[in-house]
Amino acid sequence: MKFLIVNADDFGYAHGINEGIIEAHSRGIVTSASLMVKQPHAPEAAELAALHPRLGIGLHIDLQESEPVDGVFTQRYRRADLDDARQVAAEINSQLELFVSMVGRTPDHLDSHQHVHFSGHAHVESVRLASELGVPLRATDPNIKFCGDFYGQQDAYQPYPDGVTTANFLRLARTISDGWTELMCHPGYARDLNSVYAIEREKELAVLCDPTLPKALTSLGVTLRSFSDFTREAIPSYD
Repeated sequence: MKFLIVNADDFGYAHGINEGIIEAHSRGIVTSASLMVKQPHAPEAAELAALHPRLGIGLHIDLQESEPVDGVFTQRYRRADLDDARQVAAEINSQLELFVSMVGRTPDHLDSHQHVHFSGHAHVESVRLASELGVPLRATDPNIKFCGDFYGQQDAYQPYPDGVTTANFLRLARTISDGWTELMCHPGYARDLNSVYAIEREKELAVLCDPTLPKALTSLGVTLRSFSDFTREAIPSYD
């Protein structure tokens, strides 16, 4: 069996993103989302999630954000020094507590903004938390493969419109092997968003709500599932 989790990042980042994620879930194929608990629209996102109980909700660990500003790569904010293990651990624990207070339960998966958990102290602490909670950590759990190729930009933030088309989504779906796969996405509306990844979100939303996709996925033997559906047969061995 081929199980596909379509997970939307950045839930809570902006009103337009919240709106887009819920639309992509209710009218489209998004099955899970990752909540940024310290962003200004996180409480709204949590309220929306409560109205859509079939949407899996995880914690999008948010330690910092960097983007090019006027051609210069700039750190827009930092919640913890990534070189300081104590700061990283304290911030991640704080975000977990805030998640539980907003959502009313622990997250059903973990990942991170701009993939900071892929290395360093953020990796160590994210692995620790995932093990304690018994939930998958993106691109680290051996039971769930990760696909990040449904994306509208390439290296150096160069536009890549072919990355967010129905054709590319189906191309990726054809490569899915037996077992569980997470496909990362970023649907949303760009009208209130100050980000280098803005209009691409609307293109993603249109694809994820394409009414032909459910039937096409079925024909490929792919079944949509959420992280809340995932049942581990054995405790994963994290790297």
